[in-house]
Amino acid sequence: MHNTLRIATFNIHKGLTHFNTHLSLHQQRDLLRKLHADVVFLQEVRDVHHEHSKRFDSWPMAGQMEFLADTIWKDYAYGKNAVYPAGHHGNALLSKFPIIKTTNIDISAHSSEERGMLHTEINIPNWDAPLHTICVHLGLFARWRKQQLILIQDYIQRHIPANSPLIVAGDFNDWGMRSGRNFSHQVGLQEVFAHHTGKPARSFPSWLPILRLDRIYTRGFKIQHVEVHSGARFLKLSDHAMLSATLTKGH
Repeated sequence: MHNTLRIATFNIHKGLTHFNTHLSLHQQRDLLRKLHADVVFLQEVRDVHHEHSKRFDSWPMAGQMEFLADTIWKDYAYGKNAVYPAGHHGNALLSKFPIIKTTNIDISAHSSEERGMLHTEINIPNWDAPLHTICVHLGLFARWRKQQLILIQDYIQRHIPANSPLIVAGDFNDWGMRSGRNFSHQVGLQEVFAHHTGKPARSFPSWLPILRLDRIYTRGFKIQHVEVHSGARFLKLSDHAMLSATLTKGH
C-alpha cells in the first residue's frame, strides 16, 4: 500500500536559464529524477514555442511536458494558460500513478496575465479515495491573487469532497503571506514548510532565496520531511528554487 507520497513543485521558467540565454530543460529533468518524486507540480511549462524550437538545438520536439516526464512519470497532464503567436505555456503535473480526471480552469484576474489552475484526480493503489491535486501559478499583484484564491477556494468546496486527500502546490507569488494564510484556513489546508519551520519556504531567487513565493498545501496527510533545493547551481536552472516534501496518508 502506497501510504508514503513524495512530491515536488518547481517553476521551470519555461525551461530556460534566468536571463533566457540557455536551455536548461535537460538539467531540470536530471534534477527532478534525482528527487524520486511520485507527483511533480510544474509551472511555466512551455509546451510549444516555434521560435525557441529553432533557436535551441536540443529543444524537445514532443514538448517540454513529455520530455520531463520521459519514462519516469507514466501519466501527465497539461493546463494551457498563456497563448501567443509563437506557442503557449501553462501548468503541468507529472505522476507515477494513473491520472483519471483532468480539469483546467481559467483564473485570470486581468487581461495582461493569463493564469490557470490544473486539477487532477489520481488513482493510487489501495487508497479508498482518489488523490486530488491542484497546480497553480498566481498573479503578480496582491488584489489579483486574492481574487484567484477565492476562486480556488470556491472550486475546492464545490468539487472536492472534504474527506478526500488534497495537495495544492505551485507558485503563489504571495511574498506577504497573508493571502495564503487566509486561504489555507478557509479550506482546512496546512502549508508543509510552515508546519515544520513556522513559515513557508524561501524560494526566490533560487540561487540565494529571500522571498517566500512557492507553496505546498496539504489536507489528509502527515508531513514527514520538507526540503528547499536551491543554491548557485540554480543560476543555470531556473529563477525559482524547487520544493519537495515527503507525506504519509492520514491526519
